[in-house]
Amino acid sequence: MDNLTPQTIVRELDKYIIGQEEAKKAIAIALRNRERRRQLPKELRDEVMPKNIILIGPTGVGKTELSRRMATLSKSPFIKVEATRFTEVGYVGRDVEFIVHDLVDTSLSQVYEKKLLEVEGKAEKVATEKIISYLYHQVMPRKRRLAAKRQKGIAVASNKQQAQALASSESPSAKAGMDKRYLARLLNNHKLDEELIEIEVSVDAETPFMDYRFGFYGYDGGEFLGIAGDREKEEEPPVRRRKVKVREAKRILFRQEANKLIDFDDLHEEALKQAENNGVVFIDELDKLAAPSIEVGRDISGEGVQRDLLPIVEGTSVLTRYGPMKTDHILFIGAGTFYRSKPSDLIPELQGRFPLRVELKSLTRNDMERILTEPNNSLCKQYEALLATEGLELTFAPDGIKEITRLAELMNEQMENIGARRLHTIMEKVLEDANFNATDKSGEKVTVDAGYVSDHIGDLIKNQDLGRYIL
Repeated sequence: MDNLTPQTIVRELDKYIIGQEEAKKAIAIALRNRERRRQLPKELRDEVMPKNIILIGPTGVGKTELSRRMATLSKSPFIKVEATRFTEVGYVGRDVEFIVHDLVDTSLSQVYEKKLLEVEGKAEKVATEKIISYLYHQVMPRKRRLAAKRQKGIAVASNKQQAQALASSESPSAKAGMDKRYLARLLNNHKLDEELIEIEVSVDAETPFMDYRFGFYGYDGGEFLGIAGDREKEEEPPVRRRKVKVREAKRILFRQEANKLIDFDDLHEEALKQAENNGVVFIDELDKLAAPSIEVGRDISGEGVQRDLLPIVEGTSVLTRYGPMKTDHILFIGAGTFYRSKPSDLIPELQGRFPLRVELKSLTRNDMERILTEPNNSLCKQYEALLATEGLELTFAPDGIKEITRLAELMNEQMENIGARRLHTIMEKVLEDANFNATDKSGEKVTVDAGYVSDHIGDLIKNQDLGRYIL
């Protein structure tokens, strides 16, 4: 984060998102302010609140991608939610507090992966030793004689008496060590990946986050709320035996040994801290909540949800299964088209919690040409790489790209304007034959020029009724 100046952040975002300089600038400042806040004295640090943002613009112009890339760049816990999936408390539907629970789960996954890297070497070593032990006791008995002869360089057809004398001269411990070294070499060379072995696995090896003190083996409300004290003696998680291939055993035993080396109390605490101070929540379709108020009855789809969101956005404490979490310093980014409504239609209290509003511009044909070619993850680069795995060399001619963007612009004008997402549907249709026949055309070269695009999609554009369903 120290090196992520606002200018650096914008340059990194430029690698994936075309245009929208004003939105990039606002997001870069919001991200940098987090680092500045971190350096303040504690008494002032707690007073500095994030400046939440509303991104206004048509679909497909980069609102979600801007937020996601920002979170990835700063390694922040990030979730995207649709405002319309929530309903007012007391009605059937998802409670807004699930936003916080989902954010904590995302943070926990990030911290867990970081902890795995820290213990990777030790866990891998212990897991390998266990697999070699399983192989030695389960697989080696039927292969020990052949393995010993190979290890000593004794040919099967050579002097058998001399071979037996040499073998019998070795102590049992020396022979075991020799066999295990031989198995270790085969294991490292992936020669035993398909062998079946029976291993012992703790039942929570695959779900390390669900600490049994918080209800994995039976929900205890007192313990969940932190009322009861720690158990005097923690129970060992139950163990079961599984017969799996060595390849799968490596993964299972590595996770199991890594979990033994990780302090999960510390992990939970760090995950909550990361979510509280670095969390980013992207609330899409915020404009759908800003519909005109209903005078009769309760509006469970709009104003009621806004009022439930308000405490989360302005700062409250939510009880998660890993402990209480404060939402005061989460960065909230709202987004919506605001075609039929405007941000001022939101309830005043919620408006005040989104002080920054940025309007994203509609994409021009030139923007879409750049989207197809310039970003590190551009569609052209993706399709070229995908078909290269089949041995098919795919290239896009400049006139082909211009034709694709011309058709995308035309379809957006004639139908619903879905921005850059229209490029996905047109590209998929243009390359349908190439994708389908790639295996049979291995070694060939396909050039997507204007003629190729017209041959594969021209009729659909002319037939608007058919194009409506396909593109």
